[in-house]
Amino acid sequence: MDRTHVVTVRAPASTANLGPAFDCLALALDLWNETRVELTGEVLVLDVSGEGAETLPRDQSNRIVQAMARVYAEVGEKMPKGLHIDCKQRIPPGSGIGSSAAATATGLLAANWLLGQPQKVPYLLQLGAELEGHADNLAAALLGGLVLVTQEAGGPAAQKLECESLSAVVIRPEQRLTTTESRKALPKQVSLSDAVFNIGHSIQVIEALRNGDIPALANAFQDRLHQPYRLSLIPGAAEALAASQLAGAAAALSGAGPSLIAFVDEGREKSIAEALRAPFAGKGIKTQQYLLKSTTKGAEIIPVN
Repeated sequence: MDRTHVVTVRAPASTANLGPAFDCLALALDLWNETRVELTGEVLVLDVSGEGAETLPRDQSNRIVQAMARVYAEVGEKMPKGLHIDCKQRIPPGSGIGSSAAATATGLLAANWLLGQPQKVPYLLQLGAELEGHADNLAAALLGGLVLVTQEAGGPAAQKLECESLSAVVIRPEQRLTTTESRKALPKQVSLSDAVFNIGHSIQVIEALRNGDIPALANAFQDRLHQPYRLSLIPGAAEALAASQLAGAAAALSGAGPSLIAFVDEGREKSIAEALRAPFAGKGIKTQQYLLKSTTKGAEIIPVN
């Protein structure tokens, strides 16, 4: 087999916003999708197993295919008609831990590899942000670790920041909430005092993550820009955040939700998970639990054996 015609990519989950740093900070998580892309046949064949296997599209509307097409278009090449894409999904779609960003990162890297890698990662980030609508989760998926995303004249730019290795509990209530739906709940304008409040706490978040200081992070996770509006869309979420923080975690919505993420001191994962789950259980809402670590690694090509 010609190895230039087959590539395997793995891409991590991620959590964005990290409390007050709306659309500016994201962190890669050690939960990975793995996808094999082969140029073969005459049509698109897309196999999906694992999370989202029953709902993810298997045609041109799949985000991996869209991202690949964007890279091919950028270099003036036609997208191959014969593609076999095999996705092993471990990141649940619509959960707030970066499933879409992982798919976009996968498509970008796969197409770039098959084309001989004409584009560098910063430019791939800009291409992918066109599909995502925002670049925070995508930056974490591509670069790994903690990333700061800024909007520059030429498009989004990402900078990797120092971050201690962290343990996190992610609780996903049995509710699907898209980023588009969640953004509709946000106000179009905010007060100057709320903006200043969030700027200060965002800087605190960066420092707390750099030091791995959970109590400082819990204080820094205060937010006035998005969480107060989004929590009302997720029954039980406000109570779960309050309970986990009272139990000693640093907790926030993960991205646009509905998942909640709580950073914890090692060894306290189970007790914090129970504190998060209890308010949902009290409302008869089922939840799924993930015990994760942060990761410094981003999306990568896996050598073909």
